Amino acid sequence: MSATQLATYQLLDPMMDTAKQTAAQNIATNSSRPGGVAGKRPWAWLVLLFLGVAWGLSFSLARMSTEGGAHPLGINYWVSLIGALLLLVVNSLKGQRLPLKKNYLFLYVICGLLGSIIPGILYFYAASRVTAGVLTITVATVPLMTFIGAAILRVEKISIMRMLGVLFGIFSVVLLVAPNESLPDSAATPWVLIVILAALCYTAENLIIALRMPTSANPFVIVTGMLLAATLMMTPAVWLTGTFEPLTWPLGRPGWAILGMAAISVIAYGLFLYLVMYAGPVFASQTAYVVTLSGVLWGILIFGESHSLWIWLSLVTMMVALSLVKPRTGARSG
Repeated sequence: MSATQLATYQLLDPMMDTAKQTAAQNIATNSSRPGGVAGKRPWAWLVLLFLGVAWGLSFSLARMSTEGGAHPLGINYWVSLIGALLLLVVNSLKGQRLPLKKNYLFLYVICGLLGSIIPGILYFYAASRVTAGVLTITVATVPLMTFIGAAILRVEKISIMRMLGVLFGIFSVVLLVAPNESLPDSAATPWVLIVILAALCYTAENLIIALRMPTSANPFVIVTGMLLAATLMMTPAVWLTGTFEPLTWPLGRPGWAILGMAAISVIAYGLFLYLVMYAGPVFASQTAYVVTLSGVLWGILIFGESHSLWIWLSLVTMMVALSLVKPRTGARSG
């Protein structure tokens, strides 16, 4: 599960039950005031910065994981399996069991498909062909598409500013794929569109979670079930297709990258939820900005990526789009 998915928490607020919605609004309002949680405690900003930098690194790690020639299905299998095992340990230490009722099983399977298997495979296919910086910008479309989906489902009011944000997001993608001088290789254009398709899967997952999440559900438990379901569904596929890639010791750079992605997704997810609870969802949603910027910078530091003027313009445009779509503190959509 990516940072841009989690940064849509406040965007999906209207779909939450009344009690959760009121609590989230109160936390968000209190945390945004000068004397609020985020204003009083510098740690909130440090956690937000850490989350953004860590999640931004995952884009470069994804590209790094493909260096050994491993199949995207095999890579995605290990990321899901390791993430599921880590969360099972955390849940067992906290005495939390995995519910197996029909409504939970539905979420596990659907979210496993839309939040892990399909987008993960597409994402790792594209990672070897698109720079980490471009991956970062395209995956940032998740909050924008989530708003569109929420508006279609009539759980979000359409406002001029937020529709303008969606248009800025579309324009940002156009700046990536339209100019001939934008991408280093024009053959990468279809892969940019494939990453956007992966982002659409994440968007569908967000909406399903918001609409079907049981009131008393623990998000950590849902993610654990999602990763377990994804692992179980991918197990026969990796063996039948011969795409299983054993992790042998000592690990090479791709192996460490796989471990890093699994660890980041679990640790950062927990910290994000902690930030939502104690600093408010509006404050926590600002992680998306740091992720987008740091993802581009990590690509430059690790791979020496250089970007055209069009990509830098696309990055700026996407940041504007995110700022316009994000709901204002203490106010409903519109």
